[in-house]
Amino acid sequence: MATDMSQAIRQLNQDRGIPEELILRTIEDTLIAAYRHRFGKNAENAVVQFDEDNLEVSLFAKKRVVEQDGVYDPVTEIDLIEARELNTDADVGDEILVEIDPKQFDRIAVQSAKQTTHQTIRDIQKDSLYSEFKGKEGEIIIGYYQRERNGTIYVDIGKMEGILPKKYQSPREIYHVNDRIKALIYEVKKDNNGLQIVLSRTHPEFVRAIFELEVPEIYDKTVEIHKIVREPGFRTKLAVYSNREDVDPVGACVGLKGVRIQAVIKELEGEKIDILKYDPDPRRFIKNALSPAEVRDVIILDEAKKQALAVVNDSMLSLAIGKQGLNVRLANKLSDWMIDVKTESQFAEMDIAAESRRAVSELFGDTESYENEISRISELPNVDSKVVQILLNNGVDLIEDFIALSQEELESKGLSAAELDGLRKVIEDNIEIVEEDEEYEEEEKAEESGEESAETEEYECPECGAKITVDMATCPSCGIGLSFEYEEEE
Repeated sequence: MATDMSQAIRQLNQDRGIPEELILRTIEDTLIAAYRHRFGKNAENAVVQFDEDNLEVSLFAKKRVVEQDGVYDPVTEIDLIEARELNTDADVGDEILVEIDPKQFDRIAVQSAKQTTHQTIRDIQKDSLYSEFKGKEGEIIIGYYQRERNGTIYVDIGKMEGILPKKYQSPREIYHVNDRIKALIYEVKKDNNGLQIVLSRTHPEFVRAIFELEVPEIYDKTVEIHKIVREPGFRTKLAVYSNREDVDPVGACVGLKGVRIQAVIKELEGEKIDILKYDPDPRRFIKNALSPAEVRDVIILDEAKKQALAVVNDSMLSLAIGKQGLNVRLANKLSDWMIDVKTESQFAEMDIAAESRRAVSELFGDTESYENEISRISELPNVDSKVVQILLNNGVDLIEDFIALSQEELESKGLSAAELDGLRKVIEDNIEIVEEDEEYEEEEKAEESGEESAETEEYECPECGAKITVDMATCPSCGIGLSFEYEEEE
């Protein structure tokens, strides 16, 4: 059998992207399948050969030469006389190739071979396209609107169609037939129904890919994107940082006179984009995340639960929250913190923990008033709750009561030395005890000025009238016992 196959192979290679080697292998498998259908499923002696230019293909049966009239299996054996008609040098025991005439195949065998060929080519094409597009997930592709069905847009992307589901379409965008569509290859799936390429224009990674196209510093990793959050069609927030101190990450993304950011906004059909600098400090990062609003300060309410409070001026409240809470909602997602936005007056009415009050007091320059507010041990920040409970069970609630007790008295209440040291450290870090220091300063000033302290003042003995001082227990003259009492001045 000889067939000019060059045109068919070239067409399959160009139109469907199937490599020539796979096409030739498919032809070989098809001919062998037809041979087995004609001569038996166990026939293993079929041989397919292509010429040097792969323009023609021939099918042979490999047969062993036997003595004349000694053929028991005509499928695998040939007698000596017939063999020498094909090859004059043939001898008993040799193996020769006998070309098979395609006319020997019946209609059913031919039809089976055609079906096998079509199915094999479809499988090869599906595997080839799957491998090609699977490696492009997360990349941008450009296609053209073909048709729409139940809200899903079918996009011509060259070798096949991609689908742009309704949920992955921006609410700002309207398409018409033959419109150019730039989209992200979001997912490549292969199943029994074929290959499916899912496109998206709403995923945050679509914005990332657009910025990589527009900003060379992002493409070469000089500037990197920490995180992107998005409400498709409305607003996108982008946190960036630079790997070089001399490169401003925000400025690189905006571009000279805003040319880069404007190109991205145009591609997103006018969607608002906030580009802000990433900061590992959560307070500064939350401040940046709430842009374009100006945040006066951020107070961490609960670090474990990632709850924070942002304090803004009255004029900035609506901007910080955004329309229908959009700005603060995106800031929550970007920073991974639960952010509550309050004005200064709103915050003053809130009842929050001591640590948070301290942060706000520092914010408004009122640290002393905050320190004076703390009187109970339980109000101290980062205090061990177990220690607090033990002290409460023993009637020790106030900080001054704790300080007045000796080490032995405190240890007798069930506290270890390490726990007591830890509590003292918290008190030292958060409370400034000034009473003793003030008395000491007054005594120092009295000594420097030559004034006598209260302890050096002289009195008269009530018994004999001799001179006595407050440090005497008995009168040096008459020997009477002495006791001094003081009345508080009203």
